[in-house]
Amino acid sequence: MEKTTDPAASTHPFRALRVRNFRLFATGQVVSVAGTWMSVVAQDWLVLELTDDSATALGTVTALQFTPMLLLTLYGGRLADRYDKRALLTGANLVSGLLALALAVLVLTGTAGLPHIYVFACALGLVNAVEVPTRMSFVGELVGPELLPNASALSAAYFNVARVAGPAVAGLVITAFGTGWVMLINGLSYAATVLALRRMRPGEILRAARPPGRTRVVDGLRHVRGRPDLLVPLALVAGVSLFGLNFQLTLPLLAKTVFHADATSFGLLTTAFAAGSLAAAFLTTARRSRPSGRLVTCSALVFAVLETTVGWAPGYPAAVVLLFLTGGASIYFAQAANHRVQLGSDPRYRGRVLALYTLILQGSTPVGALLVGAIGAEWGARACFVVGGLASLVTALAALAHRSGRSGPEPGVSRASGPADVRAAGARQPPG
Repeated sequence: MEKTTDPAASTHPFRALRVRNFRLFATGQVVSVAGTWMSVVAQDWLVLELTDDSATALGTVTALQFTPMLLLTLYGGRLADRYDKRALLTGANLVSGLLALALAVLVLTGTAGLPHIYVFACALGLVNAVEVPTRMSFVGELVGPELLPNASALSAAYFNVARVAGPAVAGLVITAFGTGWVMLINGLSYAATVLALRRMRPGEILRAARPPGRTRVVDGLRHVRGRPDLLVPLALVAGVSLFGLNFQLTLPLLAKTVFHADATSFGLLTTAFAAGSLAAAFLTTARRSRPSGRLVTCSALVFAVLETTVGWAPGYPAAVVLLFLTGGASIYFAQAANHRVQLGSDPRYRGRVLALYTLILQGSTPVGALLVGAIGAEWGARACFVVGGLASLVTALAALAHRSGRSGPEPGVSRASGPADVRAAGARQPPG
């Protein structure tokens, strides 16, 4: 792994990109995630077209895509801790690409119906149950503990670069050629990640030592149970994500049913939200240590207030500005919670801990999507934002009250997550 002794390099916002393997990984992810976000816009638009703007149908598709994560992500984290993460990610991206191409063929031939979208959404969720916790824990193996906060922030940054570019391009392509071509582009984009993974130097990957004995899900849960400094941010993420982080559902509803936007204007709303997320992601690249619990809670409070305000936006321009701010607040909160959990967990359990984080953050989406979809069907898209923001506000206030009632010093990072311990645990173990 490439190192430097230059003091200025230790504060450079792109310092993790000096690591060749991470640089390859980030490049492949930008292309692939851009395709994914293009497909998200196309899929949502297609569902609304097929169902005459049904919030319930859109909520069902979202729920089906995330239900496998609710059921299987912890086992995905178990696989990530036991097997070669690079091999797992290669397989997951190949399968995702084939699924996307198959759906594209159905759409382009005019044979795709709502049941097909349901099936492919569920299948993609099965793959993501393994891919997401594996990808999140793989970043630490690429760069090591000292660069992990910066690499994690850059991962959020490139994710949101793709999130900005993808919907904007998708809106133009849908308008010009239709949704099928967007899905075809998405299917081809997975090749970028697969190629990047295969070009990495395996000898520079800092694999953690395989845990002794069986690699069990319950061991990761026990590790978290004994750590209140991990439990509180995870509980906060659970409360906020259930109602507050359903933008895949609420943004298209806001665009079509409130502002009566076309595909291009819908893409602009999504782009504004993603641009705010991107700005916040770059802001967090300066982080060099584990964030405090108070920072995590306060960022959730800010997000809750902004999301509630979106529901009262008087017009399209105001919504664009408010969504930019809300996007920034959402990624800042998610990154703060992620860093607090990831940098505080033992590397031997990191795959399973991050699987639990993913389960809470994204696995709650099926329930949240159905609830928010029902709210949207009954009271409209604005109510989705207001209820989501207020529910997040209550959750953050409860976490703040919990912190105020505690005494004693702020918990620190466990010894096992320190640089020396990670280097010892990750000393060129064989895959597995």
